Amino acid sequence: MPVTTTTDRPRATAGPALPDPRGPLSAALLAALTAPHGTGAGHAGVRDADPYGEDLHLALYLLYELHYRGFAGVADDREWDPALMPLRQALEDRFLAALRADVPAGRGVDEAIGDLLVEPADHSGSVAHHLEHHGLTWQLREYAALRSLYHLKEADPHAWVIPRLRGRAKAGMVAIEYDEFGAGRAENVHARLFADLMADLDLDTDYGHYLPAAPAPVLATVNMMTLFGLRRALRGALVGHFACVEITSSPGSRRLAAAMRRTGAGPAAERFYDEHVEADAVHEQVVRHEVIGALLADEPHLEADVAFGADATVFLEDRLSAHLLDAWRAGRSALRDSRER
Repeated sequence: MPVTTTTDRPRATAGPALPDPRGPLSAALLAALTAPHGTGAGHAGVRDADPYGEDLHLALYLLYELHYRGFAGVADDREWDPALMPLRQALEDRFLAALRADVPAGRGVDEAIGDLLVEPADHSGSVAHHLEHHGLTWQLREYAALRSLYHLKEADPHAWVIPRLRGRAKAGMVAIEYDEFGAGRAENVHARLFADLMADLDLDTDYGHYLPAAPAPVLATVNMMTLFGLRRALRGALVGHFACVEITSSPGSRRLAAAMRRTGAGPAAERFYDEHVEADAVHEQVVRHEVIGALLADEPHLEADVAFGADATVFLEDRLSAHLLDAWRAGRSALRDSRER
């Protein structure tokens, strides 16, 4: 089950191409994005859409990507086009309401973070454990292709929280982001390291190339970060999400590095995860004691939001893991678009 390689398509010259729609919401939005400025897309159908479904999450992902690198053929000034904002708010509200309904409420930070510090004894739902011990090369390639939607912009969504923090919390967050962005060396930027990993696996390294192949559970994990990042009111949730990522990254990366070595994926593929084993073990301490500790000292009313951000991350990652493992254990591709296989 091969994935499209670098030789199959020409490189994009002005941002990734817009994908095909996945339903009426994304179809209307795609029509609006390619129409003149000021053309909006209706949002009446959002209230009946699956909050975790393909149509809603592709539409939300397309709107969010206007804040990153945009799309070929879409003007840069569509990013904050008022005609698109009602749809974006409706999509966000539908998604956020579902998360709040499905993620347990009333947990404190100590409980939410404490759960993350204990690795489960049952590994049956762990993608990293599966890839470490049983993963085939085509499964590693699919995993990297799907994760590229985030890792090729790694740490970018979290940068939005920096101006919303102060004092120790801001300093701690910037210290972690400095590492994520290569500590001043472009060749060590984590997004660049992931592109190198993809090249080792003979994957296309163009930003956004695998969007057509990414199912809704992948889009939801990336959309959640951007949702938390763009809403100042959700700054606590973004910190909770970031803490979850950093705390769980080191043990997961250790397993994925072992998977890359076992399958002979290549030195760059190994390096990406080896780098995260060491760096994120340090980041875990900084995010817990400096970022969260200082944030809650300054704004104790955000504790529930921090816990929600961590728990929502676990919830969406568990849904993604179930999607991947169900497909792979049945011998099927986890990619959505068969043309990318």
